[in-house]
Amino acid sequence: MNDLLLRSVTLPDGTRADIQLSAGRIAAIGEGLTSPGPVEDCGGALVLPGFVDAHCHVDKTLWGGPWVPHSAAGGLAEVIANERRRRGELGIPSPDYIGALLDAMITLGTTHARSHVDVDPGVGLGGVEAVREALARRKGRIDVELVAFPQEGLLSKPGTLALLEEAVRSGVENIGGLDPAGIDDDPVGQLDAVFGIAGRYGCGVDIHLHDEGPLGAWQFDLIIERTRALGLAGKVTISHGFGLCGGIPAQRQEQLVAAMAEQRISLATVAPVTRPAPPLRLMAAAGANLACGNDGVRDLWSPYGTGDMLERALFLAQGCGFRRDEDIELALDAATHGGARALGLADYGVAEGSVADLCIVDARVPAEAVAVRPPRRLVVKGGVVVARNGQLAG
Repeated sequence: MNDLLLRSVTLPDGTRADIQLSAGRIAAIGEGLTSPGPVEDCGGALVLPGFVDAHCHVDKTLWGGPWVPHSAAGGLAEVIANERRRRGELGIPSPDYIGALLDAMITLGTTHARSHVDVDPGVGLGGVEAVREALARRKGRIDVELVAFPQEGLLSKPGTLALLEEAVRSGVENIGGLDPAGIDDDPVGQLDAVFGIAGRYGCGVDIHLHDEGPLGAWQFDLIIERTRALGLAGKVTISHGFGLCGGIPAQRQEQLVAAMAEQRISLATVAPVTRPAPPLRLMAAAGANLACGNDGVRDLWSPYGTGDMLERALFLAQGCGFRRDEDIELALDAATHGGARALGLADYGVAEGSVADLCIVDARVPAEAVAVRPPRRLVVKGGVVVARNGQLAG
């Protein structure tokens, strides 16, 4: 039955209670509960839902391998070219590096993730296979859904579109795209191709969209139109989405946010320090969903990253200029419930009947957890303790 009792936790609303877990779910929340299984004394520590990394690239990571100094120069095209030159030399995608990063994410409280995985004529579906191999060794510890991602472009790289479709046929949950105007110079053509695959197979869509200002905003319109036409509400995410974050009039921003809320299109941010922050308060007020992720972690794109979603929530809160607890909690929501909404997770959260994916941290309130990023006392996945005090359990 996998019974477990979490004794004396502080709920996100500040209430002190016990949580009884049974058969992988939260069976009861209250005072003085008992359980036939083991008991974990949490000493009043804060319980949060397991973190959801809604935008990462685990196939690219060098985590657990040798330190590799950053070697790319110039802009986006050079970084892409540098990665293509060096990935064979460095043995990426590597199931061992991917697994090491996943282990770190587990110890830091992440229970679900969405990883974009490069699919192109050079690597084929090798990245998909490497991630699946790493995940198979960690079954029951973390759930990761994949996005078939055309890092080098889609229409501009012959053979890529067929490989993306092959990836979806193999069970990859989402089809991706990349800067339809900025990379492929054919936004209508790329989006028609991506949404065509989604329409045929019923998969999700997650588009990298870095283009800023009116050009980026116009591509939001194209994505919204296709989502509505194909009945894909709730299955589409725009990643980065800098066209919404600045460089357009406030009225235009509000119009896009309202349309995203209507079609339940999520925005996934990685809270970059060099770009404008997403309009988090506006999105929350309109009912539009914001999710958050770590992006690449220690790879050929950047030497930075830890895989810690509390750290990413901190970056988001700081980027938005937040200081009040209720605002900081909006940033934490992006790393938890916002990610769950983007991934379509059912029965997520700290409530009776929810799936027992939880993280116990040494903090008194959610805002303190973001500001301090305390050690993760316990990480629970499906009602089973999978990490304790920063180390894998079991």
